[in-house]
Amino acid sequence: MVRQDGRGPDQLRPVEIIPNAAPYAEGSALIICGDTRVLCAASVEESIPAWLRGQGRGWVTAEYALLPRSTLTRTRRERSGASGRTQEIQRMIGRCLRAAVALEELGERLITVDCDVLQADGGTRTAAITGGYVALALACRRLVAEGLLARSPLIRAVAAVSVGSVDGALLLDLDYSEDSRADMDCNVVMTDSGEFVEVQGTAEGAPVSRQRLNALVDLAAEGIGELLAIQRRVLGL
Repeated sequence: MVRQDGRGPDQLRPVEIIPNAAPYAEGSALIICGDTRVLCAASVEESIPAWLRGQGRGWVTAEYALLPRSTLTRTRRERSGASGRTQEIQRMIGRCLRAAVALEELGERLITVDCDVLQADGGTRTAAITGGYVALALACRRLVAEGLLARSPLIRAVAAVSVGSVDGALLLDLDYSEDSRADMDCNVVMTDSGEFVEVQGTAEGAPVSRQRLNALVDLAAEGIGELLAIQRRVLGL
C-alpha cells in the first residue's frame, strides 16, 4: 500500500529533532514528525511535591497542550483546567519519561517537561514522548555539568510511535487522515533495551486477532528502533 504522502506501510514520516530549541529551559527539543511539530521543554526545580518530601528521590512529570491553531479548526485554550483528554495524555507522557529515570539519583528535584503542540497532524502524544526524552536528557546533562549531580540519573532511553490498521493494511506512524479512519490504532512506547513501557490500543470496529495485534506491535518496534537511533545522534551518543 502506498500512502497519500508516498510512504510505504512500514515507513516513518520524516523525523527531525532540534535540540535546545527553547534556550531558557534546562533542556529542550523541537520534534518534527511530518507535519506534526511539538516543542518540548524540561524545567528543573529544586523542590518536589509535598507528598514526596523526605524520601530522598525526585519526580518527573509532564504537561501537554495544543496551541489554538495547531489544528485545522481553532482549539480553545483550556483556561479552566485541563480537559480529560489532555490529562490522560500528559499523565501518559509523565509515566513514560519517569521510566527513563532512576528517581532516587535525581535527588529531591522536580523536572517538568512541557509539551506544546505547534502543529498537529496525528501522533502528537508519541512525538511528545520521543522529543520529551531528548529534553529530559539535556536537562539531566546540565545538572551534571553544573555539579549538582555526580552522574546522570537516566538509566534508559524511551521513544514512542503510533501504528494502526487502515483499510486492512498495517501502517506505521499514522498521520491524521489515517488515524481518523483507522480500524484499530495503537500508541506503543518502548525502551532502548526492547522493553515495553506502555501500549494503548483500541479496535474501532471489529475485534482484532492476537496475530494482527502482534504484527502491529512488531511494526511499532521497528519504527521505535529508528527513533531511538535519531535520539542518540541528536544527543551525540
